[in-house]
Amino acid sequence: MVISGDGSSRSKSTMWGWLLVGIGSLVLLGFLFTAFISHLLPPSNYTLIAAIQNDSRYYCFLVPLTLPVLVVAVYFHWLSMKLFRHA
Repeated sequence: MVISGDGSSRSKSTMWGWLLVGIGSLVLLGFLFTAFISHLLPPSNYTLIAAIQNDSRYYCFLVPLTLPVLVVAVYFHWLSMKLFRHA
């Protein structure tokens, strides 16, 4: 990224950063609702929420099964940065 003398590129980067943080926060809240909070609520008449409440096998295994994939992704990220720095 080329940094110009004006602050327009910096303000645009800040805007994109806050947008990504906001989207990430919404995804996190949606997952928390799906995985934990929806099971604590009384049965719903809405089809989607009722399907999520009745699904007790998928979402309870989602986080534990995602952790090994996260470890592999972090390792490959570290490896690529080492190869980039020493190339």
